[in-house]
Amino acid sequence: MAQARALWLVHNKASGSNDRAALERVCTACGDCTLRIAYRSRFPDEDLPTPAMLDAAGLDLVVVFAGDGTANAVLDALAGWSGQVLVLPGGTMNLLYKRLFGQLDLDDVLRRAARGELAARRPGIVSSRLGQAYAGLLAGPGTSWNDVREAMRSANVVEMASGTQEAFARTLADAPLRCAAPELGRAEGYPLLLLEPRDSGIEVYAYHAETGGEFVDQLVALALRRFREGPHDHLGNVQELTLASVGGQGFGVLLDGEPRHADGPTRFRLSTCAVDLLAQPADD
Repeated sequence: MAQARALWLVHNKASGSNDRAALERVCTACGDCTLRIAYRSRFPDEDLPTPAMLDAAGLDLVVVFAGDGTANAVLDALAGWSGQVLVLPGGTMNLLYKRLFGQLDLDDVLRRAARGELAARRPGIVSSRLGQAYAGLLAGPGTSWNDVREAMRSANVVEMASGTQEAFARTLADAPLRCAAPELGRAEGYPLLLLEPRDSGIEVYAYHAETGGEFVDQLVALALRRFREGPHDHLGNVQELTLASVGGQGFGVLLDGEPRHADGPTRFRLSTCAVDLLAQPADD
């Protein structure tokens, strides 16, 4: 019988697919395919493992069963580590998981990891003074819908109602965001810009609302976390990009779903993930 590979599991009960049953399923699936959970961290209630902690424990694998925001925190914490990270779909959108594994399901990914059939990759990411985005970055007045999303996730009706009102007001009133350098798209800007990292560059998408019907479609898509279904244009693929508010003020940013605030024009550039991620081999 093959020797079990020990790992450190990080999970977050607040993530979209992280209830007790889902966590037990992951633990069982690990055991079934000779992956042994030696330690675990319940983020954010417990500290994330550090490279020193992992090396002291003799571990070379961290498994993250959580959403994109938690995966972001783990990868930042492990930058420069010599081991490997396996991201599992434990959130609502799981964009980083889909980027690494496409349509492979969780059980198949775990079996392949145990058999050593996954490839170690250091994919392209978006970096800025605000932090790193491993799956994607949203910027502009439309990011105010993140508060509505969080209220929906926690089923807080009062917060959802007040957040919806505020998000409508900000999307209508706040200055749109433009691509300042290089100049891409409309000079008058957009309510929401999406930057998606690829190994070859950053894909830039602009979400807009040209008519009343498109405006409603975009707001519904944002509120339901299906922003990619809203009306949009592909502006190009770049290595670096400066975003700026048309009105000259700051603007909201979501790094892998986690809120940040830019206090003025901000430069975003393509860089490389600083730790090995396990991924589906390119020839699969």
